[in-house]
Amino acid sequence: MLFLMIYLLTLLGNLVMLLVIRVDPHLHTPMYFFLGQLSFLDLCHSSVTVPKMLENLLSESKTVFVESCLAQAFFVFATRGTEACLLAVMAYDRYVAISSPLLYAQVMNNQLCIGLVWGSWGLAFVDALINILLAVNLDYCEDQTLPHFSCELSSLFHLACSDTSTNFTLLLCSSVFRFFGTFILIFFSYICIVSTILSISSTSGRSKAFSTCSSHLTAVILFYGSGFLSYLFANLRFPLEMIFPLQYSVITPMLNPLMYSLQNKEVKAAMGRMLRRYV
Repeated sequence: MLFLMIYLLTLLGNLVMLLVIRVDPHLHTPMYFFLGQLSFLDLCHSSVTVPKMLENLLSESKTVFVESCLAQAFFVFATRGTEACLLAVMAYDRYVAISSPLLYAQVMNNQLCIGLVWGSWGLAFVDALINILLAVNLDYCEDQTLPHFSCELSSLFHLACSDTSTNFTLLLCSSVFRFFGTFILIFFSYICIVSTILSISSTSGRSKAFSTCSSHLTAVILFYGSGFLSYLFANLRFPLEMIFPLQYSVITPMLNPLMYSLQNKEVKAAMGRMLRRYV
């Protein structure tokens, strides 16, 4: 019941965010366009992992066919990769908004925003497809189980009876690209953002500029922090090994819309306008 409630809250929160961004003209800006993509990603990622987890919690035979596990691993890999790229894109968007507010609409035009989103999806799906196609050709042993609630590529390799060194090398390169590559882009964007904020003379101006980044920065910390810890403690015994992947795949998609709605005056105002219009 706990995980079912979390999943329903995730669906409700992200669907409300998508609806508010869609119907309110005041939110038709690049920042909220990217936020809508983030909400859609959270919906996809939760729907890939949580329903099967709920089934396994209720089922006596907690089994998944290798083919089904590979399919789930593909979508988990793709959605995580897309979210990492999207968070980097959102960091660049915040940098442009703070450093060049007068040129913001001109720089972050519709064509660029759509191209950045399609590029994020395309890179992540190609990356996931290459890794999965290589994993499909492995020979998997029988009567083995995964100590996880969702199928991860790194865990699947432990079930293979054939050599997985190439798969591990490719996965390592992909992880460096997805996480460290995008993290470096976000890190340097925030160095520029902080430098710009510190150059603002008024205290109120600095506070307002920083407030536009607080929700995104919290989402970045949750995403990369839980992801890093889940891989760092991957060899711990159950149930410790489950804590960080659980937070990474279940809790974060629920928290993202809450962070962006509760910490954002424009979103709260848009929700108020929508309620007055339709209720």
